[in-house]
Amino acid sequence: MAKKRLKKVVDEKPRRVQRLIESLRTTYPVALCALNHESPFQLLAATILSAQCTDERVNQVTPQLFSRYPTPQKLAKAVPEELEQVVQSTGFFRNKAKNLIGMAQAVVEQHQGELPRTLEELVQLPGVGRKTANVLLGTAFGIPSGVVVDTHVSRISQRLGISNGKSAEQIERDLMQLVPQDEWINFSHRLIHHGRQVCNARRPKCAECSLRTDCLRVGLPPLPD
Repeated sequence: MAKKRLKKVVDEKPRRVQRLIESLRTTYPVALCALNHESPFQLLAATILSAQCTDERVNQVTPQLFSRYPTPQKLAKAVPEELEQVVQSTGFFRNKAKNLIGMAQAVVEQHQGELPRTLEELVQLPGVGRKTANVLLGTAFGIPSGVVVDTHVSRISQRLGISNGKSAEQIERDLMQLVPQDEWINFSHRLIHHGRQVCNARRPKCAECSLRTDCLRVGLPPLPD
């Protein structure tokens, strides 16, 4: 009976994903980026800092960062050692400071101080990969260039059984095929909120999860009867 039910759920994946989207929309009607920012430039800088770092820590650092370097032009002229001190608590601070300065210099020299609005141009900036570009385009400009796949989205997508990809790129491809494009931005925001509040890495709160009806719970022990 369990195998029969599993096959039925897998065969109904597109409809199941639609139900997941609706459940997430009901549970998290306001889907906002957790990184504090007041401009696309600030969001890009904060997202670069968020690599291997919590959003909470980044939000503690960025007020001083943006006060000292409010524009790409200011950041492009930053003294590396001084910038390193500002961002030190986010980890990998030397590389992040180098990327921040390089990003700002490229924006000033190649894009007249304005952030580009295409994925292809953004990923050419130092410190900017596909995930960071998707965050910027979706959150700052409302452009659904792809699905942001962070650790939360990766973990939950696999647990739900909607992707068995081993890399962020594979998982994103799966999600882009299953999730309507006009939901790409909010879908990732909502999964991230869900990962923080309910479906955490070590002790997911399955009993109170709004997605449990459509979750295959891949990699988790069976729920008690």
